[in-house]
Amino acid sequence: MAVLSIMVWAFVNWEDGYSKPYMLAWNGLITMAFYMIVLELLSWLKTSHETLESRVMDGTAALREELAERRRLEKEILAVSENERQRICRDLHDNLCQHLTGVAMVAQNVEQDLRAVENEKTADDVQRLVELLEMGIVSARDIARGLAPMHLESGELTAALEELASTTINQHGIDCSFDHDGSVRMENPASSIHLYRIAQESVTNAVRHSRARHIAIRLAEMDNQVILTIKDDGCGLTDPPLATKGAGLRIMKHRASLIGAGFSIQSHPECGTIVACSLNKAFLTTHPDSHARQATSISGR
Repeated sequence: MAVLSIMVWAFVNWEDGYSKPYMLAWNGLITMAFYMIVLELLSWLKTSHETLESRVMDGTAALREELAERRRLEKEILAVSENERQRICRDLHDNLCQHLTGVAMVAQNVEQDLRAVENEKTADDVQRLVELLEMGIVSARDIARGLAPMHLESGELTAALEELASTTINQHGIDCSFDHDGSVRMENPASSIHLYRIAQESVTNAVRHSRARHIAIRLAEMDNQVILTIKDDGCGLTDPPLATKGAGLRIMKHRASLIGAGFSIQSHPECGTIVACSLNKAFLTTHPDSHARQATSISGR
């Protein structure tokens, strides 16, 4: 195009009676050189742009792969953690509780033998030992239920949260209530597990850090949304909730993101803390969480 434009320019000037051919040629060469410089710059800019664009695309693809791998590893870590909870729960329930029950039965027999020979003082001591063993059995069973509630295996989130409130009252002596509208149904056990762990972590934070006297757990369904709220009347959080270094808050937020749920924390020194998690039920059918499948494959290995 540059050569063609110079030829047209030279022809037009020649037809107009330009009488100095060497000047016409010189001007044509200068114009051609200028065109070549411009074309070279344009070519260099185009090549640089394409190279930069290619690097950006490669970097974006690598970043996406890294993020996908990170999310996969995070899900797998949570799955392994859940399986480890279940294993410890089975060990506590099937081994430790059974062992303590056997020891308590032996101690009861010893108590009866001591009373038969009228050794009341030693018999009372053994009776006290039996009572302590029974308290240990109850405590171990409560811990086992907290680690892996049986109701979650079938997705019965309502029963699991009710048990969480009852266990909180028994273990910590804190007024903990659970309220629901009776119509909440969770078809995905993995989502039930994540919501339960969010509620459990919120209750634990209220007990340990907020000095709460009352904790209210509520599960409701509204406009195709499953809404879980945990409210306490404690002292609240001193730092911005999601900016603190505590791993519990970050894990709760991450659990919510895994099931496509919204997550928020409102904390005020005078009003306590409110943790809210809202899950769109349509997400359960269009974006099924792979947590349950990963847990099955890992436990199989």
